[in-house]
Amino acid sequence: MTVVLGVDLGTSAVKVSAVNKAGKIVAQESFDYPLVPQLKPGYAEQNPEDWVIATTVSIVRLILNDGINASQIEGISFSGQMHGLVLLDENYKVLRPAILWNDTRTSDQVLEINRKLGSKFVEITGNKALEGFTLPKILWVKENEPEIFSKVKVFLLPKDYLRFRMTDKIFTDFSDAAGTVALNVRKKIWSKEIIDAFGLPQSIFPPLLESIAFAGNISNSYSEFSGLSKQTKVFAGAADNAAGAIGAGILKTNMVMSSIGTSGVVLKIEQDKNINYHGKIHFFNHGIPNRFYSMGVTLAAGYSLSWLKNTFGKADNFDDFVKSASNSTVGAKGLMFTPYIVGERTPYADGDIRGSFVGIDGIHQRSDFVRAVLEGIVFSFKDIFVLYDQIGANFDTVVSIGGGAKSPLWMQIQADIFNKKVISLKNEQGPGIGAAIIAATGLGWFDSVEEAAKQFISFGKEYQPNPKNVVRYESLYKIYKQIYPATAKISHELIDYRRSF
Repeated sequence: MTVVLGVDLGTSAVKVSAVNKAGKIVAQESFDYPLVPQLKPGYAEQNPEDWVIATTVSIVRLILNDGINASQIEGISFSGQMHGLVLLDENYKVLRPAILWNDTRTSDQVLEINRKLGSKFVEITGNKALEGFTLPKILWVKENEPEIFSKVKVFLLPKDYLRFRMTDKIFTDFSDAAGTVALNVRKKIWSKEIIDAFGLPQSIFPPLLESIAFAGNISNSYSEFSGLSKQTKVFAGAADNAAGAIGAGILKTNMVMSSIGTSGVVLKIEQDKNINYHGKIHFFNHGIPNRFYSMGVTLAAGYSLSWLKNTFGKADNFDDFVKSASNSTVGAKGLMFTPYIVGERTPYADGDIRGSFVGIDGIHQRSDFVRAVLEGIVFSFKDIFVLYDQIGANFDTVVSIGGGAKSPLWMQIQADIFNKKVISLKNEQGPGIGAAIIAATGLGWFDSVEEAAKQFISFGKEYQPNPKNVVRYESLYKIYKQIYPATAKISHELIDYRRSF
């Protein structure tokens, strides 16, 4: 038996899956790692060495505990948390902790990008500058830590640093490079115009590869460290959302992905590189060669539900807590929730907006609040669907993954609010299986990512929209859309008040 390893490098843990040619996960190991203690509000950092140790421990466990012989591992590829900044010196040593995707210290740098390049920036990158992206982080280090910046030889994204430690080779792939917002996404080159505008050295930008491209063999040093064979081939890998889309079978333009994790993502594959969302929706290079994907983000999707449970149902079983929403009704008896509890990204790029319950009445029970949160999260996804509708996107199938796919009630709410068929996956593994598909394709097991996905992915139960509920939710959505403009000014004033203490 031969296998590939799909390495899913997340924000809090790594998961390594051994997958055979039939697409079956024959063994899986994971290992957690912490954030660096927060130095200031809005900071989120990690020690890149923790990624290496956690991944290596997981691989060693696959070999020692799960009976995977190192000689059986033909290839490895990656899914990686996006936008993180790893800075290396001339000896390829880490200069400072990695600044992560959810770090928000870069507001001044975002303003600078917008002031200097304006709409030209969106034209080049397909995206508006936001605090989470990598370029503002690079500018922040340049302006605030000049001694460190003067020593920078190259920067890498998180998965690329992990791959470097395995192979001694420096690369990034197009999908992760697009998430830096320093890439010309349509030309697939680092943007000289952006680099020059901010006085950055071209030399710090790593070479670019397709996700399925060969990136090197396991190095001598990492072979000794991990027990892996030096014959094992390593492939570039992809950003987590690109790998997640592959792992969810989002391979046709008539499909979108609805992913409810801590944040929420609506993602669509794009064949036309010239489509223009004017920065309202993210537009990135895909992990599939010469393809693209677009994406809208709700910052606090599953996090909103976790917050509600931890605050008002800490002792409850999570599944039972979600099921309690069935004791309410469509529209939660007139109660609405906006999931802006950490700000919002799509369609409102507003870091200071905050969530709200609207319509609280003495009749409302806890089940109504749970139902309102489930519906509010899906309404926030509906906002993204509307942006797609405005440019004539045509899709009829939603593949739901993450927390939203674990609840039949929540799946039906999605079908009714979206007025689309919603389907689940039989064995959801998300970005990790996407990474394994990339490795299998790179090895030549399959002729294309699409062919590999057909072997590796199976769809599960379908949920069709209930026409009666569709009509009711359409009326409710018209009310939901009014909440952001009605509460934005108040939210911003309250945020300012809180900051004054």
